[in-house]
Amino acid sequence: MKEKIIAKASELFLKLGFKSVTMDDIAGEMCISKKTIYKYFCNKEVLIEESTSLVHGQVHEIMDTIIAKNYNAIHENFEIREMFRDMFKNNIDTSPIYQLKKHYPEIYQNILSFEIDQCTQCFRENIEKGIREGLYRSDLNVEVYVKFYYTLVFHINENTVSESEAQRIELEALEYHTRAMATQKGVEELEKQLKRIKN
Repeated sequence: MKEKIIAKASELFLKLGFKSVTMDDIAGEMCISKKTIYKYFCNKEVLIEESTSLVHGQVHEIMDTIIAKNYNAIHENFEIREMFRDMFKNNIDTSPIYQLKKHYPEIYQNILSFEIDQCTQCFRENIEKGIREGLYRSDLNVEVYVKFYYTLVFHINENTVSESEAQRIELEALEYHTRAMATQKGVEELEKQLKRIKN
């Protein structure tokens, strides 16, 4: 039952926002009493922590699946971006990350420190892969570009209220990041990916 509550809460938080979903909403959606929820979670904050942890795990599982498909580095980044877009497509217009930072800063900070470690690792591997494939320039300072990109991405998500707006700016950031690193071959691959997602 605990797992079912976490799964349903995660779905509602992502769809309607962390602030607006109440324990009553979750109980109503699941046709259980609020008392049942409180049996497992002493308050909403604990449930939010567990839910964000679940979503975090799901995101990294999907990312691992995409990486295992062995796309080239640029295609891989676009696939990961599409995965995020699909995850949040039923979302109200408020970005869940923005809401989490605004209303539950402590939970947000805990997630952020862990997320930055995982993302920097992922970005680093992608850049190294792109260099090996001749899509990114071999003279790049990998650590600096990793830092540039996660600063851009986290800044967008933390400060953009609207989810659709955040996704639009993220695509621009991905193009900006890729063009900054790309060889001629990389630019051609980037153009191909941009054309693919616009069709």
